Amino acid sequence: MNRTDEKKATDYTNMGSSVTVINNLIAGDTSVIGDMTEAQRKEKVKRNYQSLEVVKAYDDWGSEDMTAVTNAIAAGKTFADA
Repeated sequence: MNRTDEKKATDYTNMGSSVTVINNLIAGDTSVIGDMTEAQRKEKVKRNYQSLEVVKAYDDWGSEDMTAVTNAIAAGKTFADA
């Protein structure tokens, strides 16, 4: 994959947003959940962790720290698949 540095930065920022969504939904943050059912929360977490898996797998990352992404994927799988 040949992404520009700008595209990599944008993708990395977007990954951070998905990490935040996953963490907030799992934590039960009512400002994020609103009137979502448990099934809807699980589906949104699943969509976000699956998206993270795809983008994290790109082979052109440099020295970006993927710890939060890896942790959110693992937590999301545990939550959504329970």
